[in-house]
Amino acid sequence: MPKPSTQFVCQSCGTVHGKWAGRCDACGEWNTLVEEITAQNERPAHKRRKGRTLDFVDLGGESQDVPRLKTGIEELDRVTGGGLVAGSALLVGGDPGIGKSTLLLQAVGRLAKNGIKTAYVSGEESVGQVRRRAKRLGLADNPVSLAAETSLGPIIDGLMAEKPDVVIIDSIQTLWSDQLGAAPGTVAQVRACAQELTRFAKKRGTCVILVGHVTKDGQIAGPRVVEHMVDAVLYFEGDRAHQFRILRAHKNRFGPTDEIGVFEMRESGLSEVPNPSALFLDGRGDLSSGAAVFAGLEGSRPVLTEIQALVAPAAFGTPRRAVVGWDNGRLAMVLAVLEARCGVSFAGKDVYLNVAGGLRINEPAADLAVAAALVSSAFDMPLPVDTVVFGEISLSGDVRAVGRSDARLKEAAKLGFKRAIAPRPLKRKDGSPEHKNDSSPLPIIAIKALPDLVRRVEASAEAGPDWESNWAA
Repeated sequence: MPKPSTQFVCQSCGTVHGKWAGRCDACGEWNTLVEEITAQNERPAHKRRKGRTLDFVDLGGESQDVPRLKTGIEELDRVTGGGLVAGSALLVGGDPGIGKSTLLLQAVGRLAKNGIKTAYVSGEESVGQVRRRAKRLGLADNPVSLAAETSLGPIIDGLMAEKPDVVIIDSIQTLWSDQLGAAPGTVAQVRACAQELTRFAKKRGTCVILVGHVTKDGQIAGPRVVEHMVDAVLYFEGDRAHQFRILRAHKNRFGPTDEIGVFEMRESGLSEVPNPSALFLDGRGDLSSGAAVFAGLEGSRPVLTEIQALVAPAAFGTPRRAVVGWDNGRLAMVLAVLEARCGVSFAGKDVYLNVAGGLRINEPAADLAVAAALVSSAFDMPLPVDTVVFGEISLSGDVRAVGRSDARLKEAAKLGFKRAIAPRPLKRKDGSPEHKNDSSPLPIIAIKALPDLVRRVEASAEAGPDWESNWAA
C-alpha cells in the first residue's frame, strides 16, 4: 500500500505547496490553499519497450475534412467553426444565471429532434428541475437522455452503455472521482474529471461539452490546465441587466477564435440575433454630444455599436476614469494623445466611457471612435447622426488604416448611414487602395491625424446652425 501524504494545492492556479500558507507564492492569491491527501507512488524509470514504433507521415499528405454536427442554432455553429466535431471536448464558461444551461439544453434538444443521440448529465439540478426547464423551452417532447449524477464512475459507465453522439456535463465543478480523496470542486478533482471525460471523448468519438463556473475575475474556475485539455473554450458573456448575451470563442482547434454569437434572452429561452448591429443601435437618440457609432469587426462579421462618453468637472480633487466595455489602459493612452498632440485638456475632469448594449470591444480600430466621442463631449458638440467612425491612433497622433474597411462600410450603408470618419484605406498588394472614395460604399471623411478631427469638432461648435457643413466628405 502506498503511504498517504498531505499536500496543499492552490485552488486558483494549481500550484502544490508542502505546507499551508495564507498566500500562494505562485499567483499571489490569499486563502486559496486547500489540503489534499495523495499517495506517494514511485514511478519506475522509463524502459525501452519492444514492439510498435512511432509512425511518421508526410506533412503535405491529404486528410479528410472534419465532420460537423449542425445544432440548428446558427450563432452557436458560427462560434464553434461550423458545428460540433465528433470526438471533441468543449468547455463553456459564464457567470451564474447568464444562460449556459439554457443554451446547451436548446442545442441538444434540436440535435435530438434531428435524429442525433444526445445525453444531458446534470450535477447541479435534479431531473425534475431540468424537465421543467425543458417544458418551458418547448423541448419536452425531444428524445434527450437525461440523468442527474455527480460521481464520475457511474457517469462514464452510463455513457459507455448509452453511446450518445453529444453529451452535456453540467457542471465539471460538481463531479468527483473516488480515486482521489479531495473534495468535489477542488483543483485535483476538476483536473482528473476533465481529463477522464476528454479521454472518453477521444476514444469513443463522442462530443463532450463541459460547463464550467467562473471566478469573480471572469475566468473559468480551476486550473488553466483544464483549458489546455479541451479542444475549444467558449465564454458566455453579458450583463443580466441587459437582454443581450454574447458567446465568444477564446480557443478553438477546429475554427477561428475571434467569432462571436449574439443571443437575446426571452421568456421562451435564448433566441438568435441575425443582425446584431441593428439591435445594438436600437433606441439610439437623434442628436447628443459624446456619442459615436463604431464600425467594428467581430471575427468575419461587421458589428456596429454606439460608444458613449461623458466629460464632466471633477467633484473632488482626483479625477475619475470609469470604463465599461473597453480597455482602461487604452482609454488612458487616447486621453494622453488628445492632451499632448491636440491640446484638449482633461485635467480636473471626470471621464466616463461606455459601450452600449453590453458588448466588449477589443479591437484597436475603436481608438478613433472613442476619441471622437470624448472630443464631442468635451466641446458639447454632437457628431452627425448618419456617420460611423473607425481607425487606430498611434502615440504620435497619426490615424492608421485598419483592415477590411470595405466590409465595415457596407454594413454601415446597409443600416442607413451616409458617411464615415476614417483614415485613408489600406492599399492592396498591387499598390491600389481597397476602394476609391467614389467607389466606396460610403463617402469617407479622411482623417490623417487626430488634430484634424479636433479641428472639425471645434469648427462645428463655432459654426452655429450650419455646423453639419463642416462634415462634408
